[in-house]
Amino acid sequence: MLSSEFSSAWLAGFTVCISLIVSIGAQNLYVLRQAVQGEHVRACVTWCVLSDAILVAVGVAGMSQMMARYPGLAYYLTLGGAIFLLAYGLFALRRMWLAPDAAMHAEKRVLAPRSLMSVMAALAAITLLNPHVYLDTVLLMGSIGAQQQGVSRWSYVMGAACASLSWFVLLAFAGQRMKGIFANPKAWRVMDGLTGVMMLTLAWWVASGLTQMD
Repeated sequence: MLSSEFSSAWLAGFTVCISLIVSIGAQNLYVLRQAVQGEHVRACVTWCVLSDAILVAVGVAGMSQMMARYPGLAYYLTLGGAIFLLAYGLFALRRMWLAPDAAMHAEKRVLAPRSLMSVMAALAAITLLNPHVYLDTVLLMGSIGAQQQGVSRWSYVMGAACASLSWFVLLAFAGQRMKGIFANPKAWRVMDGLTGVMMLTLAWWVASGLTQMD
C-alpha cells in the first residue's frame, strides 16, 4: 500500500512538472543556447534540475502560504524580474543588430567563450528573478504536493526532479545536435532575435501583473 502511494505521488510530481516546463521559456532558451555553443552545459543542466527540486520542495514545505501572506515579497520579485527580462531582451536584440560579418562572427563565437561564473550568474538570474518560476514551482506544484501525505510528499518532489532532469538533458542533447545549423552566423541572428522578442514579451507580461498587486 505504501509502495503504491509512493509510486502514485512520484508519477504525479513527474507529470505535473513535465507539463509545466515543456515550453519555450526564458530558461529553456538559455540552456538551448548554451548547448549549441557547448559552454558549461552540464553545469546549466545541474542548476536547472536542482533549482526546480528545491523550489518545489520549498513550496511543499509551506512557502506558498508565506508568499500569499506577504504580497509585498511577490511584488518586489515581480518588479526585479520585469527589469531583468527587459535588459536581457534589449541586449539580445543588440547582439542581433550589431553582429559582425559571417567570418568575424563565427571566429568570435569560437575564441571568446564565457566564463562559468558569468554563464551561471545569468542563468540564476533568469531562474530566480522570473516570477513565473515561482508561480509554477512554489505555488502551483507546491500546493499540489502539499496535499500528499507523509513521505509521499517527498516522492512527489523526486518525481518533479526526475521530470526536470529528463527535460533538460533532452534539451541539451537537442542543442548539441543543432550545432551544424548554427555554423551559419545567420542562425545566431535568428536565435538572438527570437530571444530578444521573447524576453521583451515576458517583461511586458510580468510588468502588467504589477498593476494587479497595487
